[in-house]
Amino acid sequence: MTPARTHLVWDWNGTLLNDLSLVVAATNAAFASVGGPSVTAEEHRVRFRRPIADYYAEVLGRAVDQEAFGRLDRLFHDAYRAGLTTCELAHDAASAMASWSGSQSLLSMWFHDELVPTVQTYGLTGHFVRVDGLRAEVGGDRKAESLERHLAELGLDGGAVVLIGDSIDDADAATSVGARAVLYTGGFTDPARLHASGHPVADTLTEAVKLAQTLP
Repeated sequence: MTPARTHLVWDWNGTLLNDLSLVVAATNAAFASVGGPSVTAEEHRVRFRRPIADYYAEVLGRAVDQEAFGRLDRLFHDAYRAGLTTCELAHDAASAMASWSGSQSLLSMWFHDELVPTVQTYGLTGHFVRVDGLRAEVGGDRKAESLERHLAELGLDGGAVVLIGDSIDDADAATSVGARAVLYTGGFTDPARLHASGHPVADTLTEAVKLAQTLP
């Protein structure tokens, strides 16, 4: 099937990479450092959002300014790095990517210098015409501006693009550039929130690609 939109942008964390358990553990390590509560995976999926500082503030019950978020973000990533080797790809990631007939790229809000070698470790680099991560020292912001830059570097208009991701922020980013989004229930966001967004929703990455192929 030849899709109407010819380019697929993949999200990484929570989509191609099945790292929810590690993200929750690393989040709880950051919360514990300031005497905060821990969250379960289910709670995280219901409450997580970007900017992440807003999510942290809600859970901690107090304002989280830029300096405080920077400290929490560093603690989160230290814990995340320590457990990264325990993570596997989503079970159908390879077959889903292979089923797309157009071009593909990867856009993550994880640090670029760590993302690129990690993607290579999983043997996925050859699937993508471009891989972009976060080029900043502190993360946590929304994805829209990063997606705009990513497509500009590829020379693509949003009208040619479908983004597959696991968050409302992925959908908002896609909408901001005129792209479409398919949202995956296996990641960081509660499925009810994804269905309520009005965007197409899939329970597997294979199903997500099939939906992407049908979007006008």
